[in-house]
Amino acid sequence: MPRAARAQQPSKVPRVGILSPASSDAAGTLTAFREAIRDLGYTEGQTIALEFRLSKGIIDALPALAAELVRIPVNVIVTDTTSATLVAFAATRTIPIVMGSCGGDPIALGLAKSLSRPGGNVTGTFFLAGLSDKRLQLLKQAFPGVQKVTVLANPKSAISVSELPKAEIAAARIGIRLLSLAASTPDELRALVPAALLGSDGLLVMPDGMFWNNRTTITDLAVKARVPAIYPEREYADDGGLISYGANVPEHFRQAAGYVDRILRGASPGELPINATSKFDFMINLRTAHVLGLTPSADFISAAGEVIE
Repeated sequence: MPRAARAQQPSKVPRVGILSPASSDAAGTLTAFREAIRDLGYTEGQTIALEFRLSKGIIDALPALAAELVRIPVNVIVTDTTSATLVAFAATRTIPIVMGSCGGDPIALGLAKSLSRPGGNVTGTFFLAGLSDKRLQLLKQAFPGVQKVTVLANPKSAISVSELPKAEIAAARIGIRLLSLAASTPDELRALVPAALLGSDGLLVMPDGMFWNNRTTITDLAVKARVPAIYPEREYADDGGLISYGANVPEHFRQAAGYVDRILRGASPGELPINATSKFDFMINLRTAHVLGLTPSADFISAAGEVIE
């Protein structure tokens, strides 16, 4: 009888699946989600169960992990990255999906009918793709002599693939020649050596969950190659990257917790408006600039939202 009681107990607790390319559930984005869930009054393991399915940077592993969450089944799936969102959507049209991090227009991606009334099982927060244009402009503004920029992209990442054509158009407009560099797994990323950036005046890193989780590998590579680099999220600059410009992803996950709460209380994801990010973090790490022997202009530094001295 006690065993039967314990077996029945979990069914009374809402189960939330988190589908992510992260290597650990201690990643900053997932920690932000946990903290926000706690602030909303939930106690993990008692009033809510979190089912983490982490691909450890292997995008090809996401479909099987999504299928596991559907089989449980969880009450809601929170997705981390565009690739995870598309995989979850392919796995279920009935379980609510909350975008914790998604780059690109949900309507264009086929995830929603409109932002105000999505109409399906997907809601949450997204940031528009195409920010590579702005990042290249910032890199050129900081260092006018930049002419050849290496683009680090993950060929298996949905957002990396969609961003590349936009980056090429932007580069041609401002007189920059792009060189390509690819890595699709953490091992491939760690195998890169400074010589891979030989002949480059700069580095543009595409947004990607696997890159984010291994960001110190990338920032170390740029510093060793002595190449000025610009990154898609603030955490890169926090961890030694030179310049970052992009959405605040941990904040997206805090917002995701609010969506999850409303869904668990009975709201339909198809009726919850999708939120588009309008605020972006622009950071400069002057410590790294000094290491590289670079001096961005005073105007450029004053334009940054945050400067790491």
